[in-house]
Amino acid sequence: MSYADDIFIGMCRDILENGVSTEGEKVRPKWEDGTYAYTIKRFGVVNRYDLRREFPALTLRRTGLKSAFDELLWIWQRKSNNVHDLGSHIWDSWADADGSIGKAYGYQLGVKHQYREGMMDQVDRVLYDLKNNPYSRRIMTNIYVHADLHEMNLYPCAYSMTFNVTKEKDSEKLTLNAILNQRSQDVLTANNWNVAQYALLVHMMAQCCGMQAGELVHVIADAHIYDRHVPLVQELIKRETHPAPDVWLSPDVTDFYAFTVDDLHVENYVTGPQIRNIPVAV
Repeated sequence: MSYADDIFIGMCRDILENGVSTEGEKVRPKWEDGTYAYTIKRFGVVNRYDLRREFPALTLRRTGLKSAFDELLWIWQRKSNNVHDLGSHIWDSWADADGSIGKAYGYQLGVKHQYREGMMDQVDRVLYDLKNNPYSRRIMTNIYVHADLHEMNLYPCAYSMTFNVTKEKDSEKLTLNAILNQRSQDVLTANNWNVAQYALLVHMMAQCCGMQAGELVHVIADAHIYDRHVPLVQELIKRETHPAPDVWLSPDVTDFYAFTVDDLHVENYVTGPQIRNIPVAV
């Protein structure tokens, strides 16, 4: 099995066996029929992925890596908050009549701030520091801006990235590691989607800065399985698993803003069948 499968199966079993239910409590999400969407949850889940070992793609079922990459580019590269700039329709439920999701996600990454070195947005600041101050312990982004929450159609779930550079023993090669902080995650629909996205982000940043991708640590404050997803998850984690696919970015691209979806290459991706019509709580 892929290492991502191993982590995912262990996490799901832990949630189902040791998690606590929110049934009967005051919750915000509802199903399309208007009933409240309750969860089984675990607090403080921490998963580690060594990107030098393999790419963390789930094989229990297929993750749409190209679509996940397109969404990542929409947020981090295009810094957009409009669904009309996105290839998929994942965000349509949270968009207004003009396609905007408000001052959320890409909008926050694109806001320029004054630094000693000049005006930069958060993405450009990360790239600047990785190239000029790689051993800084201040290389991070944060899109959970309290002053703008009232103008966000959806509060950010994955809200912070912290980057940290190390040097391998007996090597001059620098390694880029990162921590992804997530306040909340719907494990069935979003877990591997987010993991794959931010693994690709680490690969992009590393390639642009002449480094190799190292560890991605994923911290989830509230990792949950929705009540209507429980039987789907139980079936999923019993499936046959397969080796991780071969995933890489076009090696000649070293400009962060030059990457396109076509620069993502995926081979030997063998998976179980997709789960169709997963109910989504809004």
